[in-house]
Amino acid sequence: MTLPPVKAERLYRQISTLLSAAIARGEFAPGSLLPPERELARQLNVSRSSVREALIALEVTGWVEIRSGNGVLVANPLPSQPTEPEDTFSLRDLIKARQAFEAMTAELAARFGTEAQRRELLEVAAQLAGHPINDEGFLQQDKRFHLLISEMTGNEVLREMMEQLWNRRKSQRFVRLESHFADRDFPQALNHDHQLIARAIAEQNPPLARDSMALHLQRVYDHLFET
Repeated sequence: MTLPPVKAERLYRQISTLLSAAIARGEFAPGSLLPPERELARQLNVSRSSVREALIALEVTGWVEIRSGNGVLVANPLPSQPTEPEDTFSLRDLIKARQAFEAMTAELAARFGTEAQRRELLEVAAQLAGHPINDEGFLQQDKRFHLLISEMTGNEVLREMMEQLWNRRKSQRFVRLESHFADRDFPQALNHDHQLIARAIAEQNPPLARDSMALHLQRVYDHLFET
């Protein structure tokens, strides 16, 4: 007999599979509220952030509806054929990967960026402050800000890697996560970080640039998963 290979599955997908199976069995009726995140985390013996990511996946696949501030409703009616997300990577892993990678590129940008690039970075940071986070102008300028920092390293491979990481934030799951949990104070906090990062790089202070970028992406992680 030939046995199939064991497939390692990300924790958030394990949780979403458990919850969708419970819904399908009728343990949570269509239109009813799921238990709060904290209670689900306690019952499953996992972190709240893992539960949150699983709930986002369930919303994308049509099992639930997240109503920020009002809980998570089981879909009514239930999906006849749940859709599959276009990606399977962990959103938490994405932010943590960006934190490690971009702290490095910020440090290198402070060492190797040109005077013209430093001026442009300060200009982009100033323009970011004029846009709300859900505005298309903010997203375009935010992308330019982070890609410019990777360009300032002088390493084209690092720039290409940054673009690949950035493009993953356009996934449906990340967009849903941001729309549900990025509140009105979030853009102000992000823009404050952008100014600190830009100044540290412009002043050619590699340690401060590295630490400012790491703190920025830690703020993103905490806001989206810990609040």
